Amino acid sequence: MSSIQVAFWVIAMLVVLAIAFDFMNGFHDAANSIATVVSTGVLKPGQAVLFAAFFNFVAIFIFELKVAATVGKGIVQPGVVDHYVVFGALIGAIAWNVVTWWYGIPSSSSHALIGGIVGATMTKVGAGGLIGAGVFKTLAFIIVSPTLGFLLGSLLMVIVAWLCRGVRPQRVDGIFRRLQLVSAGLYSLGHGGNDAQKTIGIIWMLLIATGYASVADKMPPGWVIWVCYIAIAIGTMFGGWRIVKTMGQRITKLKPVGGFCAETGGAITLFLATGLGIPVSTTHTITGAIVGVGSTRSASNVRWGVAGSIVWAWIFTIPASALIAAAGYGLGRLLF
Repeated sequence: MSSIQVAFWVIAMLVVLAIAFDFMNGFHDAANSIATVVSTGVLKPGQAVLFAAFFNFVAIFIFELKVAATVGKGIVQPGVVDHYVVFGALIGAIAWNVVTWWYGIPSSSSHALIGGIVGATMTKVGAGGLIGAGVFKTLAFIIVSPTLGFLLGSLLMVIVAWLCRGVRPQRVDGIFRRLQLVSAGLYSLGHGGNDAQKTIGIIWMLLIATGYASVADKMPPGWVIWVCYIAIAIGTMFGGWRIVKTMGQRITKLKPVGGFCAETGGAITLFLATGLGIPVSTTHTITGAIVGVGSTRSASNVRWGVAGSIVWAWIFTIPASALIAAAGYGLGRLLF
């Protein structure tokens, strides 16, 4: 595959823009990792974001770069990607993240990026520039990840309720306040492992297109990996409270036992998806798990109006970010 000739400053600018997206991903999606542990009172917000940021970074030592490979080499056909496509994709993802963060809507940074890549690519060459298998498995997990989160969250809640039958509620609460630190750590690990790799993937995509990496390489340059994991961890440290409130209490009221089950179900889902190399939404996953936990008590315990508004945000994320990315692609061609 022949590489394109691009000025170094353009490549550097796009790398910085990608890192900015990575930071925003941590900032925007911090709520997914800490909402339940904050809302149940196990940790204060300041403690929780530091806790989550630590595990976001530690994920660098745990997971293989399968998600990065999918994003970098498995969604767009070799030879199609150029700096305009990458610019458009990042503009689409960042713009949609800003809008949804501002309104406190827990949408998916991951699918905003995928939508951005798809929108910019289709603007350049049409649907033929996409790799069907990569796009299909990503789209399929829009349904699979929240469904699996729902099933695992509700199943764990039923199992825990059966195991703790006859135990005083105060004792159950005390046990799961401690266990929730474990589940929150695991979920933050899964968040870092899956989400940081998406930014690694788009930088890798850019480096392959411009000749700074080869499509045959099994890994991107080491500096890309380190910078992306550090950026998402720092972003998580500055995570926004707006979305924490929606995720932690407005969908359903949670106690430590419910928080533990939701986070554990979500973490299992993220670990599975990352192992399969599928970029999934941490937002979708934890939302499904929280709804699953709430529904085991009674369907009325779930505020379906709030959950419904979140679903609409999910539906609009990919097409909205794709449209913005199309405009970003055109803007990029005007700028450089």
